[in-house]
Order: sequence, then C-alpha cells, then structure tokens
Amino acid sequence: MTDLGDRIATTLRRERERRDLSVSELARRAGVAKATVSQLENGGGNPSVETLWALASALEVPFAILVDEGVRSPTLIRAGEATTAVPSSASDYLAVLLSASPPHARRDIYLLSAEPGKPRLSDPHPRGTVEHLVMVTGRGRVGPADDPYELSPGDYLSYPGDAPHVFEALSPGTRAVLVSELR
Repeated sequence: MTDLGDRIATTLRRERERRDLSVSELARRAGVAKATVSQLENGGGNPSVETLWALASALEVPFAILVDEGVRSPTLIRAGEATTAVPSSASDYLAVLLSASPPHARRDIYLLSAEPGKPRLSDPHPRGTVEHLVMVTGRGRVGPADDPYELSPGDYLSYPGDAPHVFEALSPGTRAVLVSELR
C-alpha cells in the first residue's frame, strides 16, 4: 500500500462507518462499483479524482479529507514534489492537495495542472461550496459549465462549486491555484 492509499483506506472506512453505511450503500450513493469501494478501503486501487469526489460527496465530507496527510507544522511543497496528486480519468488534469481544511474551518487549497484536450467537468459539490481560482500559467476556460470564463495568468474567478463547473486548459502547461470553501 502507498501512503496515499493508506490514508484513503483509513478515512474512507472511518467516514463510511461514522454514517452507518454499508459498502454497498456507499457505492450506490456515489455511483461507483461496490468492488471499487472495497478495494479502496483495503488500500488498493488507483482512484481517479472523479471517484474520490463522488465518494466524498456521498459521504458529505470535503474531498480533501480523503487524502489529507494531517501535517500540522510548517509545510513546504516544492513544485513537482507533492505526494497527494490525484489525476482525472476523463481528461489531462491533475489536482494536488496543498492544504486540507482543518476540522474547524471549511476550505481546501489545490494546485491544478491541465493540458489542452478534453475539459474537466465537475459535478456539483456539497451545497454551499464556492470555488476561488487564480490562473498561474497558461490560459483556461473555467467556471459554471454553462457559461465559463476565459482566464489568463493573474486572473481570479469565484464561482459556485455546488453547480456543474468546468476547467479546460487552452494552452500547454496551464496551472491554477484553487481554493474550495464550504459556507
């Protein structure tokens, strides 16, 4: 098992049991195979960001709770050295958790990397979620799925994360910082 696999397994099982859900019921609510949930709870598999988001939404917890390392001292993550990178299965998109929300706060910080091609379409997150995005490099089409905005380096956009939304790289090497908060 990997460190990330261990964290996902421990947290997934804890959150599922806390809600008194069976593996079958969690799988049904998340729209994933029961075998996938079992495999992840045993520290196996290589889950996509879509699978983890679906499970987090079904458990009504922030995505980051499934992958947080729990570090509470100063944290430095050098570019390219992050250990909590979760790829998309549907597009050339990578979400790297930079800072998970502590229990008393409700925000997570990610570094997103994407390449031109298929856009990353996100289903709605829990009600009250707002996403804040700052484009770092490249260009992207971001925001509400039905009316995204084109962003360039330095541009900031805030949009409802509890509605369908999109991130599409328009140039190679597109990177952005995303803060997801639950109000």
